[in-house]
Amino acid sequence: MTKDLLIADGRFEKIDDTIIADGRVKEINAEGQYLLPGMIDDQVHFREPGLTHKAEIYTEAKAAVAGGITSYMEMPNVIPQTLTQNLLAAKYEMGANKSLANYSFYMGASNDNLDEVLKTDPNEVCGTKVFMGSSTGNMLVDDPKTLEAIFCNAPTLIATHCEDEDTIKANTAAAIEKYGDSIPFELHPVIRSEEACYLSSAAAIEFAKKCKARLHILHISTGKETSQFDNETPLKDKLITSEACIHHLWFSKEDYRDKGAWIKWNPAVKEASDRSEIWEAVLDDRVDVIATDHAPHTIEEKSNKYLKAPSGGPLVQHALPALLDKYHEGAISLEKIVEKTSHALAICFQIKDRGYIREGYFADAVLVDLNASWTVDRSNVLSKCGWSPFEGYTFKSQIKKTFISGHLAYDNGIFDDSILGMRLTFDRK
Repeated sequence: MTKDLLIADGRFEKIDDTIIADGRVKEINAEGQYLLPGMIDDQVHFREPGLTHKAEIYTEAKAAVAGGITSYMEMPNVIPQTLTQNLLAAKYEMGANKSLANYSFYMGASNDNLDEVLKTDPNEVCGTKVFMGSSTGNMLVDDPKTLEAIFCNAPTLIATHCEDEDTIKANTAAAIEKYGDSIPFELHPVIRSEEACYLSSAAAIEFAKKCKARLHILHISTGKETSQFDNETPLKDKLITSEACIHHLWFSKEDYRDKGAWIKWNPAVKEASDRSEIWEAVLDDRVDVIATDHAPHTIEEKSNKYLKAPSGGPLVQHALPALLDKYHEGAISLEKIVEKTSHALAICFQIKDRGYIREGYFADAVLVDLNASWTVDRSNVLSKCGWSPFEGYTFKSQIKKTFISGHLAYDNGIFDDSILGMRLTFDRK
């Protein structure tokens, strides 16, 4: 469908079959390209403050914009961990001063900061992050009484990392006994197993149902977990929602042989059958949104043996191109990509005036050339860490332009950071 769009004051002012431009309007001819709502990424780790040798808000937001991501929600496992309202406010100030994309930051939960969590404004903050399994920057919340108190009282959406810690510790001990410090990376999905994920996500769902909490389970990595989710209730009415990430939709256990630490994430990339079942759940709406879990580490850090190589990798620049490749393969429609990366995020998080190409909404959008191939190599990776799990891969589609609240922030490889992104707000009653 071909339409003209008029953007004014940062918003889509008019969408019509024909809009007559005058001399006051800058005209962009997008013939042969597709205009999509900008991707909203509900899970990124931009590593600032305290871990800026890996990444920082300025660099990662630029990489996101180049990848068609116009808004992101960033995690609290930084240094110091975002466990107080003062530290949360400091991160918002960083975002206002450094982020080319629109931004929100999660409040972090711990075993002893419930009072701070309860002060969170649900209309100004995307959610509260609860690590029900340890990962980078260990913020494990493992006290059942604390978990119940958070689930029953948190004023915001609760986003969880779900892996059972006892299961992981037992599996790690068994691997060390057999392999010492030379554990093969292929054992990552055995150590961080299906059982570990299912036990934890089932526990989170039990807490949520008991407390009638608004729960969002991040980075589903197993087919078994998808059986816990509902595709009959409309998304706007769901209390329990879930997310799939690019790496769990793209890679499988077989890829560890070639990529090793470069695809080591928590939760682990698992069997090809898990990947297939996650895709099925995305397409039939048991899994509600697609995100990245962008989590950079340096090349030096990733070059270690299994026990010392940290989990996580950069994905914001390549997530939407990867999904567009799946469109070319016939695995997903363009409409479903837009739904899972934009519309559903806006509904799930109740984001105000974003996530759609609609009159009156903020003009967050990307122009995509579906037939402009390009190859990923370290010379064109924009994340500060300087590498990508997609190195050497040729994508079929390319992001040409990215608009942030009406501002042309990225144009064929050129950034304009004279106007920065805006803080996301939420319409929660």
